[in-house]
Amino acid sequence: MADNSRLKGVKSRSIIRFAATVLFVIVAAIAGSLLRIRLDLTEDRRYTLSGPTRKVLSGLKNDVFIQVYLEGEMPIPFKRLKRSVREMLDEFRIESGRRVDYKFINPSSGDNPKQRQIQYESLISKGLNPVNIQAGTTEGGTSQKIIFPGMIVNYNGIEVPVTFLKNNQSIPAEENLLHSTESLEYEMIQTISTLTADTVYRIAFIEGQDELKEVEVADITMNLARFFTVDRGAINGKPGILDKYAAVIIASPEKEFDEADKFVLDQYIMNGGKVVWLLDEVKVNADSLVYGETVALYRPLNIEDQLFRYGARINPVVIQDLDCVFIRLAVMRGGTRQQFVQAPWIYFPRLNPAQNHPITRNINKVEGQFANSIDTVGMDRNIRKTILLSTSAYTRALSPPFMISLKEAETTPDQREFNKSHLPVAVLLEGKFPSAFRNRIVSGFVKDQNVKVLTESRDTRMILIADADIIRNDVRRIGTSETPLTLGEDRSTGEMYGNRDFLVNCLNYLVDYNGIMDLRYRELKLRLLDSQKIKKERLKWQIINLTGPVFIVVLAVTAFRFFRRRKFAKS
Repeated sequence: MADNSRLKGVKSRSIIRFAATVLFVIVAAIAGSLLRIRLDLTEDRRYTLSGPTRKVLSGLKNDVFIQVYLEGEMPIPFKRLKRSVREMLDEFRIESGRRVDYKFINPSSGDNPKQRQIQYESLISKGLNPVNIQAGTTEGGTSQKIIFPGMIVNYNGIEVPVTFLKNNQSIPAEENLLHSTESLEYEMIQTISTLTADTVYRIAFIEGQDELKEVEVADITMNLARFFTVDRGAINGKPGILDKYAAVIIASPEKEFDEADKFVLDQYIMNGGKVVWLLDEVKVNADSLVYGETVALYRPLNIEDQLFRYGARINPVVIQDLDCVFIRLAVMRGGTRQQFVQAPWIYFPRLNPAQNHPITRNINKVEGQFANSIDTVGMDRNIRKTILLSTSAYTRALSPPFMISLKEAETTPDQREFNKSHLPVAVLLEGKFPSAFRNRIVSGFVKDQNVKVLTESRDTRMILIADADIIRNDVRRIGTSETPLTLGEDRSTGEMYGNRDFLVNCLNYLVDYNGIMDLRYRELKLRLLDSQKIKKERLKWQIINLTGPVFIVVLAVTAFRFFRRRKFAKS
């Protein structure tokens, strides 16, 4: 009887322990669902949102709906990118109090090719560009797949496309995908911040000195319109006319600036205005190259003294670079037969973006055309100078006047003559600038005699680019019809240069008041497996992965039964 009573007591205690364990698990699960406890144990903090991101998300007043077009069959690397996008959007949803919602959509889900083509054209018209990739099949072959690595952000009936795939052909695919993952938070929150902002900043293209026509900057204008209200107009020597703009763009002026317009620009900067200067000190008529040659001539713009005061000088030279763009060149074969070949054109350098600044980090090389170089001047400690774009290690500079002939592309340049390296082509200037009109009488060109001349600026920024063609898109002309082409796209090779990203980042950085641009500093470590070690130890790790879990389960069951028998044997 005693043994039976003892056995019943043991069973009762076991049942009570089991019930208590189940109750504890249920309570812990409920508490866990109510408490927002999230830990990021990664070394590079890849699951931790930045302060500016949390501020934007916590301040959302209306819902944001995001359609992500990374769904369907795709290679493993794109599946990893899809997982990173989903994880980031989950963080956005939690931080926003579920104001952010999303859905993954397969763009190739149509029942027939016609429906899929309609879907593709709809996405392209909205601003999402497809990527053609070669994917493996189950039969061991390959097939071509169309992927739209982007999303559409919807807010209050407004749709804005976001492409997050970096497609830099000069680096491996793994690094491209890593850079895409690094920039996810920036690309997403920049768009959401712009859509939900109470104030939309205004920027303007300056006219009056024969700057680039509207159709020649149409592509960058459309992309800037995602973030700003974009205007165009002449200064006409009117002080204060630019004060309503957060930044202005001066794109390839042909005529000299008069003193009245220079004064307006100077005082705009003194009041904290931002300027992107795209200037050429050497005039090259590229259209004349259709006849085989053209001439490079020095062409000052009467803005040199002002830029010198701000800490920079454009050198009146034309850069030749061995790291250059290829052009299609017509050559004669067999005396009469004409063929088109790809030939390096050393006057079109592939400019290197600085990797230590958020404007240029992880963007493709920028295509230049007849670029000049820049010197930073002066010892003013109030002005910080950062090189954004530079040439390769094999460069030389030619001083005008000189002739440029297409026949130069048919000859192999002597590398020994390219003895200059990393010439600056774009520079960022930040700080407090002295006025170019300090201690000058302005009554001769300023009609309003009550204007007060500011002699030192507030803390502000400007960017000087010694190649005006960086912003100019090609234009297809058929009769009277003009169609702007994509900025930075090489129509011969399909390569996409970083001109557009560079200029959009320039404006976002100049006008950035909330620190979002600093997200482009984000760096994730690329942890790749050793391919040689994988090949050598493949069988060993396959056996371990297959038998290891089974062995652990058998060992656990054996240990459990052993200690259980030992426990009840003592009872």
